[in-house]
Amino acid sequence: MDKKKRFRFNCIEKLKSANYKPALSLKVSRQIETIIKKRKARAILFYIPMKFEPNLVPLMHKLRKNKVILVPFMQGESFKTVQYRLPLKRKRFNIKEPADSNKFSKKIDVAIVPVVGIDRCFRRVGFGKGMYDRFFASLRYKPYTIFVQNRACISKKNITNFYDIKADLFVTADSLQGLKSVNRDCYCRGGRRN
Repeated sequence: MDKKKRFRFNCIEKLKSANYKPALSLKVSRQIETIIKKRKARAILFYIPMKFEPNLVPLMHKLRKNKVILVPFMQGESFKTVQYRLPLKRKRFNIKEPADSNKFSKKIDVAIVPVVGIDRCFRRVGFGKGMYDRFFASLRYKPYTIFVQNRACISKKNITNFYDIKADLFVTADSLQGLKSVNRDCYCRGGRRN
């Protein structure tokens, strides 16, 4: 098993065995709301949480009164962004989604992305399907990207590939880390400098 797969496995085990209290999601949610206000974001990509991811749904409901709240709608090996609408239905990978609607084609100001873990270069380790990587690669711009997790799972080594998406911020219930804290001598697998 390579380093990235081993790290992913260990993080998932850690996430699944943790006892998550609503207070952790509330802490993450408050930090996200503050960032959204500071950035004056209008269109925000969220996600529908799985059991061990920060539950930002109450924040989504609060913000949808005056913001465009988007969520992924899986298509093939990637996804399109659609407006968050109820009811939600359980789909592939046991993830809930709203009904299919027109793809949102305007600019996303802030993207909030759940992670299994990150490496020292601020690149995402997800479930290994590459959906977020493909989606971000299809964009002609880079939205301000925030990775979220209830409890941090960070590799001290460079274990990601050049195509793994990179965050501007990493928010957990206990901390907020910015990209500026990353070592500038960061290389990822595939030989490309970050």
